[in-house]
Order: sequence, then C-alpha cells, then structure tokens
Amino acid sequence: MTTIYGGKFMDKDVEAFMENVKQKNPGEKEFHQAVQEVVESLMPYVKKNPKYQKHKILERIVEPERTIMFRVPWMDDNGEIHINRGYRIEFNSAIGPYKGGLRFHPSVNLSILKFLGFEQIFKNSLTTLPMGGGKGGSDFDPKGKTDNEVMKFCQSFMTELQRHIGQFTDVPAGDIGVGGREIGFMFGQYKRVKNEFVGVLTGKGLNWGGSLIRPEATGYGSTYFALNMLKTKKETFKGKTVAVSGSGNVAQYTVEKVTQLGGKVVTLSDSSGMIYDPNGIDAKKLAFAMEIKNVKRGRIKEYTEKFKDATYEAGKRPWSVKCHLAFPSATQNEIDKNDAKKLIDNGCFCVTEGANMPSTPEAVEIFLENKILYGPGKAANAGGVATSGLEMSQNSYRMNWSREEVDQKLQGIMESIHNSCVKYGKDGNFVNYVNGANIAGFVKVADAMIDQGLI
Repeated sequence: MTTIYGGKFMDKDVEAFMENVKQKNPGEKEFHQAVQEVVESLMPYVKKNPKYQKHKILERIVEPERTIMFRVPWMDDNGEIHINRGYRIEFNSAIGPYKGGLRFHPSVNLSILKFLGFEQIFKNSLTTLPMGGGKGGSDFDPKGKTDNEVMKFCQSFMTELQRHIGQFTDVPAGDIGVGGREIGFMFGQYKRVKNEFVGVLTGKGLNWGGSLIRPEATGYGSTYFALNMLKTKKETFKGKTVAVSGSGNVAQYTVEKVTQLGGKVVTLSDSSGMIYDPNGIDAKKLAFAMEIKNVKRGRIKEYTEKFKDATYEAGKRPWSVKCHLAFPSATQNEIDKNDAKKLIDNGCFCVTEGANMPSTPEAVEIFLENKILYGPGKAANAGGVATSGLEMSQNSYRMNWSREEVDQKLQGIMESIHNSCVKYGKDGNFVNYVNGANIAGFVKVADAMIDQGLI
C-alpha cells in the first residue's frame, strides 16, 4: 500500500483512478503528482456525494477540453532561424473562459503545463470569479535574448495562438519568463492580426488596459493568505523571521508586503544560489534586488557586493535557515522531505506557497503530520489570477479602479478563499488547507459541469 498525506493508506479507488490517469498520460510525472494530490482529497467527498460519481466528474475533470501544440519559428539578430514549440492547454471552461498564464522557459513541456492548467481550475474557482482553468507557454528561453529577439518570438507565438484565444474564450496572462515586456509584444501582435483592442491578455501596461496592483498581486495575496492563517492562532507578522525563495515578481512583492506588516525577510534566491541577510531585507535593499533582477536581469549574488553583511551560497536553497515562516516562491518541487524536516526542526510553523506545487508530496505530508499552518499554492497564490480577473472586469467596464480599490478587493478575495478552505478543511482544532482548497474549488466547478450536461 502507498502512504499518502497524513500517514493514511491510499484508497483502492484512488489507486485504480491514478493507474488509469498514468496509462492515458504516460511519463507526465508533474501532472500525475498534481492529480494524485487533488484526487486523494476529493475521493472521500465524492463517495459521500454519489451524483459526482454518476456523472463521472473526476474522470472528466482530469481530461483537458482541448490541448493545442504548435511550431514557433523565429529569427535571431544574426539571421539564424530557431524553432520552438508552443502550447495552450484549455483545461476546463465550466465556470468561465479559460484563464491562466503563459510560461516561457526551457523546462516547459506538456506534463508541466497540464499540471499547472489542472491546478488552475481549482485556484480560479476559489477566487469566486467566473474563470475557467488553462495554461500555456513555450520552451523558449528569454534569458540572454535581446529585446528585438524576444519581440520576434512573441510575434510568431501570438500569430498562431490568436486563433485559439479571445476575451470570451481564453484570456492568458504572464508567468515565469513572461512579464510586461512579453505581454506587450504579444498584445500588439494580437491587435495587429485581429484588428481589435480587447482585454484578451492580462498583465497589460497601465496606460493600455492594465490594472493597478497586478504586478504585486501574487506576492501580496500569498502574504494576505498567511496573515489569515496566522489570525487563527492569534499571531501576526510582527517580530517574525521569514524565509522567501525566488527573486522574481512573486518573491519581490512577498518581501515588500511582509516587511510592511512587520516581518523580517532574510533570504532570496535564484537558480544559481541564495543570499542570506541576517539584518533583514528592508525597502531600500529590496529596491536594489529589484534593480538587479528587473532592470539588469542579473543574478541575486550581486546583492552581496553592495550589502556586505549578507552572504551568498551557490547552489543552495533557503530552507536550512532558521525562520518562523517560509514562502516558497520560486518553482515546483523546491522543498523536498529533507528541506521540510529542516524547516520544522528550525522552528518554522507556517509555510505559504507563492509558487505552484513547490513542495513535494513527502514534504506536504511532513507539514500536515506536524500540524503547522500550511497554505497550498492553489489557495495561497490565487491573488495573481484573482487580480487578473479584476483586470478583465475593468476592461469590460472600460474603466480603471484605484490602487486602494483593487487592493481592498484582493484582500477580500484572499479572506474569502481562506474561509472556504476552513469550511471544507476543518478537522477538530486543525485545518487541513489541502483538503479545504481542493474540495471548495471542486464543488463549484463540478456542479456547473453537471448543470451544463455531458460535454
């Protein structure tokens, strides 16, 4: 028998279900991991509610409505031709148009995008906004490319993608490797080909349809979610030491908001290694880190060249540092079993996932066994897509909300997501946020699928 979260044995129905998923999707280990985590939470609930079994909702929800793959040819500044592969996984549109980011990174493949698209179904449902789940991207690497080369790639990518998206069909956003620059190039090409100015992408520039708070939203949102978890223990950020991984958009604004709320962030990282600043990364230091990553597109190691009390460790992640709270905000499976044990041993009592699936199943099991506050990504980092949804609303209204209005709505959405997780995940005095998020996200989508018939 296989051990799962919480030390229980795998349900035979889960085992049979996963066997079928693996046969249909061979070699897609990230997708298998995401599905298993969700199905283990949902199977007991589905058994208690036989309408979901009758309509085979689990079997239908793990199958994308549409999987699109295409060739992306482009020419670099030296006249050399390159060919990348583009994807869009339109996973589920039961409660609204497909919604989810585009990722440009060499690691992108079908398995990773299906895992992300599957997670997106539940995350978007939790926001309470009418958005389905999708994900896309390419194995193109923007690092080391000129602005002109990135533009050429984005234009080629969008020339094909525009056939499959639209403001009422599928509204992509940014993700790893896709920031304001890339969104701008793709939006311009969409407008050029379709001859219309519509909110077909989110994460746009403020002067052409973007929303205030959108760049900050995932980091701010995960911090607000952690704050709601802390409140259940009558705790706050004040005086707490915090470890954050990553140094991109999510990590940067997590540091900003945690610092504003009284916490002391002592780490940042990138794919080369991590920095540790025992004095804390305050607003001035964060501004320098943001210049390194956003303007110079450099490595986090450069932080220690200016701030001499900080140290850099090549190839290391922040999880051996003593902290009260941890925010994994880099990439999938960055916290393994040993990292989880180190965090617990060093006094960490709250882990909030800014990235998607950054903790391995074994790590999650350790968090749940120790009954710490653990906010899974589909709930904790939903602030980004929630604010994308608010951007879509502003585009439809042809109006812009103030920074304060958007931030207030974001705080309300994260509180609502937290309350839904508590409603479905409370077990005595302990809240299993994994079960809570999965079940709360599932019910809305599943009921909509039943209402709409066998499609």
